[in-house]
Amino acid sequence: DQSSDKWQWHLDPDRGYPVRGAYQLLTSQESVTLDAVEYLLWHKQVPLKISIFVWRLLRDRLPTKANLVTRGIIA
Repeated sequence: DQSSDKWQWHLDPDRGYPVRGAYQLLTSQESVTLDAVEYLLWHKQVPLKISIFVWRLLRDRLPTKANLVTRGIIA
């Protein structure tokens, strides 16, 4: 099959990707399996800088003011 791959939001294929839908999906579940997150996080169609950002976000490694204060980098 020579058709190209495409992303599709199955929860609402008519309206596309609503942020509200993603939020409801993530908050409606008690936990998300790490395998599913890892698969999406490092998927080849996700830009590397987005994958790295989300990886750092999930591990609380973003340089937020609170994190920089906690690590003693700023006062």
